[in-house]
Amino acid sequence: MSRLTLSLDVERVLDVSVRQTVRAEFCFSPRSPLVVSVDLLVQGGPRVRWRIGRDLLQQGLYSVSGLGDIRMWPSHLGERDTAWLQLCSGDMAALFELPVQPLAEWLEHTYEAVPAGQELAGVDWDVASVGLLAAREAQHD
Repeated sequence: MSRLTLSLDVERVLDVSVRQTVRAEFCFSPRSPLVVSVDLLVQGGPRVRWRIGRDLLQQGLYSVSGLGDIRMWPSHLGERDTAWLQLCSGDMAALFELPVQPLAEWLEHTYEAVPAGQELAGVDWDVASVGLLAAREAQHD
């Protein structure tokens, strides 16, 4: 099964009246279904990658979601529904405004690819536990 991607222009809020358009590339892989990779590309700047829980993104479109470094909540001001995404790292923070409709439609496709509650259905727990035990033993040697 292939990866699902979505490219959106989002707004980074720099000040009350100053915004910067940022290209956000969302990527979902059925091989790692609990997270969505989000690459933020500022024109002329670096590419920054965040890994955000798929359920956090889904919930954040409709209610407050997340704690700590990643938080998301809906906004119903103006003509269209948007959501706020706040990303924090150390003493730095960035606030982005995202369009709800294309992100909600894309997330729906990810849940069609790997339904909620089925994210760990394909895990071979015997292999996973052997790998974890081997890693733990290597730490103690």
